[in-house]
Amino acid sequence: MPDHDDLTTKSKDAKLPPPEAASEAKSLKDQRIFSDELEAIPTVVPREGDGYRGKGRGGPIGEAGRHLTNDDLQRINTRKGLIQLLQQRNVDLEEVRKTLLYEEELKCLQVELVRLQRWVQSSGRRIAIIVEGRDAAGKGGTIRRFTEHLNPRAMRVVALPKPTEQERGQWYFQRYIQQLPNKGEIVFFDRSWYNRAVVEPVMGFCTRKEHQRFLQQVTEFEHMLYEDGVTLIKFWFSISKGEQQRRFEARRTNPLKQWKLSQVDEKAQDLWDSYTRFKEEMFSKTHTTFSPWIIVKANDKQAARLESLRYVLNLLPYKGKEEAQVRLAPDPNIITRYHRRMDELDF
Repeated sequence: MPDHDDLTTKSKDAKLPPPEAASEAKSLKDQRIFSDELEAIPTVVPREGDGYRGKGRGGPIGEAGRHLTNDDLQRINTRKGLIQLLQQRNVDLEEVRKTLLYEEELKCLQVELVRLQRWVQSSGRRIAIIVEGRDAAGKGGTIRRFTEHLNPRAMRVVALPKPTEQERGQWYFQRYIQQLPNKGEIVFFDRSWYNRAVVEPVMGFCTRKEHQRFLQQVTEFEHMLYEDGVTLIKFWFSISKGEQQRRFEARRTNPLKQWKLSQVDEKAQDLWDSYTRFKEEMFSKTHTTFSPWIIVKANDKQAARLESLRYVLNLLPYKGKEEAQVRLAPDPNIITRYHRRMDELDF
């Protein structure tokens, strides 16, 4: 068998093709594009919860196995070529359009949130935003859209763990009082003192007496905050039972989201009616003119996020509001104020 040096010598002695033949061969090769010769260029993965999933083969854009070839990149330089490519890949064009519009709206609203925060800082206002709702209703994702471009020095997210033994011996509101906003600060509560209104009685974490005492005291507590100048905004994110089940299943199959599933979550479907009963009692006894409940229809995550941002921006008289280049009035089909004649509270 010839060694490496012999092969090298024979390669040097081989007759080279004329330049014209080489050029023609290259042209033919360029015209015949084979998929196994193309460089795989991964796409940018859409932000979790905001992207779309293609129908049929291939799964979502950005998933393993989905890539753009050199031929694809040439085609997307034209509008017609881009549409043809998306159609061939079984991508829902309407979902793509919706996602692009969502991202643009979100960016504009987040610009307004930065203006809002500057006004809060300069005016010394104190803003507390409570985000409540059933498990998997999209509370955390909405808070992230609120906060991702705000100055962290004048903003906090509060998500307290279960109380310690020492905290169990305190007045129930005591540990939450320590988390209230300071002058010039916005605080987001990812769940709040309203744990005692719904989750705790449903799961048996508090007694009936403790639950009833909470319902008697909470309106007085919030009225004191109101009189002291704290702006309190209370959101309830409402989803249907079927949508909650779909989101739980998505969490189980996604290794990056499995940490979100807890023992409480696992029981949420079985205890759906119990949650509903305590939630309705909470609304009826804690909805006030100075601290109303704002219900967000959250089956559509993107719409819920955008309209929640709009509600806060529309509510507060921040400087520069009149210059906004985006709609600030929330959609009444998504954002509704609780009233006692509402027949259905889960959408």
